[in-house]
Amino acid sequence: MRRKTKLIHGGITGDEKTGAVSMPIFQVSTYKQEGVGKHSGYEYSRTGNPTRHALEELIKEIEGGHAGFAFGSGMAAITAVLMTFNQGDHIIFTDDVYGGTYRLVSKVLNRFGLDATFVDTSDMEKIEAAVTDKTKAIYIETPTNPLLKITDLEKVSNFAKEKGFTFIVDNTFSTPYWQNPIDYGADIVLHSATKYLGGHSDVVAGLVVVNSAQLAEDVHFVLNSSGGVLGPHDSWLLMRGIKTLGIRMEEIESNTKAFVDFLSELPEVTNIYYPGLENHKGHDVHHKQARGYGGMISFDVGSGERADQVLRNVRYFTLAESLGAVESLISVPAMMTHASIPKERRGELGITDGLIRVSIGLEDIEDLKEDFLDALRK
Repeated sequence: MRRKTKLIHGGITGDEKTGAVSMPIFQVSTYKQEGVGKHSGYEYSRTGNPTRHALEELIKEIEGGHAGFAFGSGMAAITAVLMTFNQGDHIIFTDDVYGGTYRLVSKVLNRFGLDATFVDTSDMEKIEAAVTDKTKAIYIETPTNPLLKITDLEKVSNFAKEKGFTFIVDNTFSTPYWQNPIDYGADIVLHSATKYLGGHSDVVAGLVVVNSAQLAEDVHFVLNSSGGVLGPHDSWLLMRGIKTLGIRMEEIESNTKAFVDFLSELPEVTNIYYPGLENHKGHDVHHKQARGYGGMISFDVGSGERADQVLRNVRYFTLAESLGAVESLISVPAMMTHASIPKERRGELGITDGLIRVSIGLEDIEDLKEDFLDALRK
């Protein structure tokens, strides 16, 4: 199947007993057993639910992995993956990783003895320098949030395999429609499915895809033990969102390129971060490993005061955390998504108070241009 067809016909579609075209919502907690240990494949919905299983089969298929798992949020998915490691293990992370991931690793999981180093993973020398005798994994985002740095999946994968490390990729920004990290050697792929996969700002969810039976066993053990599963109704909403992922991503791509061209002509805007720009540091690498550039743009308007002015005056850009929705969203990472990162650390990374991040949606692009320009020059 080609990509758009797989989004609609992948995984488990419909219901054989009733002929329902849409997978039913199995709003159930427990299942009748014919005898002790004799059941139809389901015994308790924390362990497995038919609607959730259909979603897990779908994300497994569109990412090209061995097994998929659905969690109650992106952070629940990330937590479960990191809980497959042991006390004393060391993991190398992308330096401008999502603020929630940084907070989880530096303020929660560190209490249980999980050690971490944050480096610019677009630079192989920095990855190699961060390795210790306790290192067990490399965890990257590409593109990153919010500076859209690009890491070479194939190079890092080859290095990880040479060292025996697990290679983990957060693929939220690119989505499986534009990028499939398992094709380049990733062991685990993560999604905040709240974003592009859901696509309509109506569900919070996280997805994990693994490339081996052993990793599937490890992740499912944590999922079943810790219980951060996705409910059946949210699973159904997510499957419905995924069906239109292809056409949404293509239209978002078109809008985003036009908006970047527009920003490039504005004297008030500097340091545009978008992998589709030929002068973007990771442009060539991203072009090699992905089929599209996505809908995320970050850029600097010079100061926190001007950024605040823009946010207070836009009409069609919704001031909100999150991204990847049909409506265009706007935020200031330093004050919102990355506020949990200390100010000094944000400064080192280049996350300034004047940095604005936008997630381009499906509105008419001319309305978005006019709206932003009016707010910028109010």
